[in-house]
Amino acid sequence: MIEARILTAIRKRLTPLLAPPAAVDFTLVVDGDAMGCLDSARAERLARFSHVFDVERGRIRFVPTLVDVEARSAAMAAVAATLAQEGALTRWRNECYAVATGFDAMPRFYLERAAARYFGVHTYAAHVNGATDGFTRLWFARRASDKAIDPGLLDNLVGGGIAAGATIEGTVIKEAGEEAGIEASLARYARAAGRVEIFRAQPDGIQRETIFVHDLELPPDFIPLNRDGEVADFRRVDLACAADLIASPSGDDEVTADASLVVLDFLLRRGAIDPAAPQHDALAAMRTVSASASA
Repeated sequence: MIEARILTAIRKRLTPLLAPPAAVDFTLVVDGDAMGCLDSARAERLARFSHVFDVERGRIRFVPTLVDVEARSAAMAAVAATLAQEGALTRWRNECYAVATGFDAMPRFYLERAAARYFGVHTYAAHVNGATDGFTRLWFARRASDKAIDPGLLDNLVGGGIAAGATIEGTVIKEAGEEAGIEASLARYARAAGRVEIFRAQPDGIQRETIFVHDLELPPDFIPLNRDGEVADFRRVDLACAADLIASPSGDDEVTADASLVVLDFLLRRGAIDPAAPQHDALAAMRTVSASASA
C-alpha cells in the first residue's frame, strides 16, 4: 500500500492543479447549448470578429448567417488562423477536434486543436497505462522539450487527443505505435478502464477534457521506442515510485496533470491505495468533475 504521507502529498499537489476555474465569464452557445467557456479578455478579443460572433452579456453566439457545420467551421478556421498569427494560441497542429455536446454526438463545428483551450471546448483523449510484471510496474514517457504543452514533463506511456473522425481504439493504436513503438497487434489488448475528467484554467485558456483510460500489460522485456519525435526518454518504476512521482510538485520528476490523474486512477483501481486510508475518498473524487463546475 502507498504510504499515507505520499497520499497526502498527492492530494496537496493535485488539488490546486486540477481545481476548476474560479469563474467562467463567457459561455459559447451554439443552438442553445453551452459549447465553450472563456474569460473576459479572450471574449473581448473575439468581439472584433463581428462577422462571426455576437458577444454580449456573458454569451458568445455565432451570427445568424452561420447556421451549419460547414459555415461555422470555415469561420472558426479563419478566426483561429488570425489568433495564431497574433500569438494567442499554442503551436498550430493542423488537426481538428469535433465540437459537440458529447463524444458520439453530431458536431456543431470543427476547430483547430491549437484553439481548443482558447475557446474552452470539450475535448477527448485516450491514455494508456503501460504496465509490466502483473501490473506492479508502470512505464512513464518524458515529453520532448519542444512539445507545445508541458515540454519535458513525465507523461503516461501512451496518450493523445482524439481528432475529428477518429475512434478511441484507433487513437490508442495510432499513439501506441508512434509514441512507444507498440505494434497494433499488441496495442489492441489495451483494456478500457473508465474515464477521468479535467476542467481547469490554463495559460492558453480552459482545459475541459475527458480522458478515456486504458491499461495494457506489456511483456517484461518490452522496451519502448519513440517513432514520432515527441518523447525524449522512458522510465519504468514500481507503483510506490509511481505514487511518489505524481506527488512531486516540480523538478525533473514532475508529471503532467493529465497523466498524474490517470496514474492516480490506476493506483486506486489496482488496490495500491488502501480504501480505508483517510485520503482515499478525496483522491477518488478528483477523477470526476461536478455538473455545476463544468456547466
